[in-house]
Amino acid sequence: MTRETVETGAGPARVTWHHAGTPRLVLAVSHGAGGGVEARDLQALAAALPGHGVSVALVEQPWRVAGKKVAPAPKTLDVGWRGIWPAVVAPGLPVIAGGRSAGARVACRTAGELGAHAVLALGFPLHPPGRPEKSRAGELLGAGVPTLVVQGANDPFGRPGEFPQGGYELVEVPYGDHGFAVPKRAPVTQEQALRTVTEGVVRWAGSLR
Repeated sequence: MTRETVETGAGPARVTWHHAGTPRLVLAVSHGAGGGVEARDLQALAAALPGHGVSVALVEQPWRVAGKKVAPAPKTLDVGWRGIWPAVVAPGLPVIAGGRSAGARVACRTAGELGAHAVLALGFPLHPPGRPEKSRAGELLGAGVPTLVVQGANDPFGRPGEFPQGGYELVEVPYGDHGFAVPKRAPVTQEQALRTVTEGVVRWAGSLR
């Protein structure tokens, strides 16, 4: 594991690398508006993917590096993400732009302009909880590159059945909420839920050409 600080137009960001031995892809993935790269799914992917030829770059947005607790406006998140891009393309490999929640929206919005090879959207916030009329489907459908959505079956920001038809794949995490946490009474364990996430991403990443 290596770590680097990257200057962006929104302030210093931080990239933590989990290197594959013989990488063929890079997954650059950022956190949501209410948490950091310690999120269970991001850590699970960082542990699992290097063994399958995918180096993982966990990206901490400048607001998190600065110790702030509230994310800035989407436009500022995009500025921070654009700023880290030279660091994640530096290895010379195709880069999957990824993120969880707000980070997934950033990845979708900027994929075309940055030349992302694909997009991984973890817990895509299709709409605010209880406000399905405030759909953000346009961001997802406009990514313009191969896209995988990994969504909890009980995500209040959008359950899998609410997603529109489109040119993307979707992996459902049974009983999972927005952070892929499952209730203790669920017939699946937290470990099994995270395995659904990692195995889905490994399979999809292996299909990318």
